[in-house]
This record gives sequence, structure tokens and C-alpha cells, in this order.
Amino acid sequence: MRVFVTGATGFVGSAVVAELIGAGHEVVGLTRSETGAKSLRDAGAKAHRGDLADLESLRRGAAESDGVIHTAFIHGVQQTRLSSRLGVILGGSPNSIVARFISFATQTDRRAVETLGAALAGGSRPFVNAFPTMAMMSGRLATEDDAPDLGAPGGARATSETATLVLASRGVRASVVRLPPSVHNEVRQGLVRYMIETARKSHVSGFVGDGLNRWAAVHVLDAALLFRLALEKGAPGARYHAVGEEGIALKTIAETIGRGLNVPVVEKPASHFGFIAPFVPVDNPASSALTQERLGWRPTHRALIADVEAGLSAAGAK
Repeated sequence: MRVFVTGATGFVGSAVVAELIGAGHEVVGLTRSETGAKSLRDAGAKAHRGDLADLESLRRGAAESDGVIHTAFIHGVQQTRLSSRLGVILGGSPNSIVARFISFATQTDRRAVETLGAALAGGSRPFVNAFPTMAMMSGRLATEDDAPDLGAPGGARATSETATLVLASRGVRASVVRLPPSVHNEVRQGLVRYMIETARKSHVSGFVGDGLNRWAAVHVLDAALLFRLALEKGAPGARYHAVGEEGIALKTIAETIGRGLNVPVVEKPASHFGFIAPFVPVDNPASSALTQERLGWRPTHRALIADVEAGLSAAGAK
């Protein structure tokens, strides 16, 4: 199968590319730069130049493929074109920059999903879209049958999931893979890496409140396998959870960081964590029971705490 992958040079996307190539698929990866194009070629994939705002490039990439996996998302203003960056920064009150950026990023993603899906319409070609579990209701175990919560920190991205599932009625075998906040290996640990960076700078490892709120987690290689299974066998309109661990208490994560950096572990206000402040207090456990039942997916790689420990140990040895 010829598969078009967006976000192909990112942390999750590059693992997906390797998983697909290892399973015998031909991969074409979207990239903004020649550096990205070279890394794709080195990995055994073909490069397709463009970005999420270049809808014609997205349309061509999808139209020439047998299926699409969409892992790209604009996480920072530096990932945008200069005109878009200026629009976000100068387009109103300085106090509203974050809101303008979120609106820009989510609208860009929705248009990308609609464009990719329209190019696949008819013939039941697969489309798999990445989506965050941080868009689910806080304080309860999220399942694959739950709809996003618009009030959740990631709830603004709900339009992307909705747009994906609508494609199922248009002859696209469209599905969603929900990713937890801690997609990890020993080098990177999702949002946890920002907790580590904050601890290094502040010389304390923090948590919020009693620290018992939970984050789900998955090893990046297990997540990559699920994307492939969803591409090959996913049902139209399905939601799948790439969750290897249902929930690890933030205080446990903070204590692991504290040991690794040899700094105190203390309660801190959410503002201590900078731009991830909205996510740190959230109780975001999630189940993958239905995903495992429906696709036969089984997470087998190392757990989050082990990867945090390994990453901190490796960094300390350098």
C-alpha cells in the first residue's frame, strides 16, 4: 500500500513511517524542509514537500496514495508561515494571542482533514487521524466510545475528530487514534519532558494539588503499531486508544524526576509549568480495552516510568 503520512518527521510520525516500511508499505512523507526530506529518504520513504496550510499539496499527496495517516498538528507558532505568524501575534489584543493561536491551529487542522478526506472519497481507502486523549472529560476513565469534551484542555480539537468521522459517510474508511499526553521512549516522554525541563530550570520537581491526577501513557513504538493496524484493518467511523498504561499519578512522575535530577519534590501551582499549565492538573486516565479487543493490538514496550528513569540516567551520564 502507498501511504501518505503527514507529520512524517515528527516524534510519532517518524515511528509510524518506520513501522509502515517494516511491514512492506511504500511511504510518502509530508515535509516542510529539505532537511526533513533527507531524513525521510534516509529512512526509506519518499518526500512530498508542503505543509498543513498548503491544501493543494495535501490534496495531491492524498490523491496519489492508497491511504493516509495524519499525525501532523501545529503545536507552536514557529511552525507557521510568516504571514500566519504575524496574523496570530498582531491580529488583536496581546492578551488574546494564545486564543488566536489555538483557533488558527485547530482551524488549519480541520481544513487539512477535510482536504485529505475529500481526496480519498470513494473506494473505501483508509484515513487515520491522530487525536489527543487530553480532549476527553477529566476525572473519569475515557473509553473509545466517549465523545470529546469541549471544555477539556484539548477540547478545541474536537472539530478535527468530528470532521474525520464524517468522512466515513463519504466512502472513506476513516478512523481516529487517540494519543495520551505521555507518548514516550527513553529519549522523549511527551508532556513529561516539559516537566523535566521545568525541574532542571527551577531545581524542584513539581506536581499540582495532591498529585493524584493521572496521565495515560504509551510507548511510541506501540503507538506506531496501532496506527498501522488502524490503517490496515480499522473500521470506518471507529475510535481507537493508543494507551499502554491507563493512568500514572503525576506525583509518581514528579518523584521519578526528582530522584533522577536529585532535586526536591514539591507541590507547585499550575502556573509553575509554563505553557503546559492547563494540562498538568488534569486527571486524564484512558482505557484501550476496546481497541485491544477490536484490532488485536497489544502494547509490549517499556513503561513510562522506566523510560523517564532511563532518559534521566542517560542525560546524567553525558
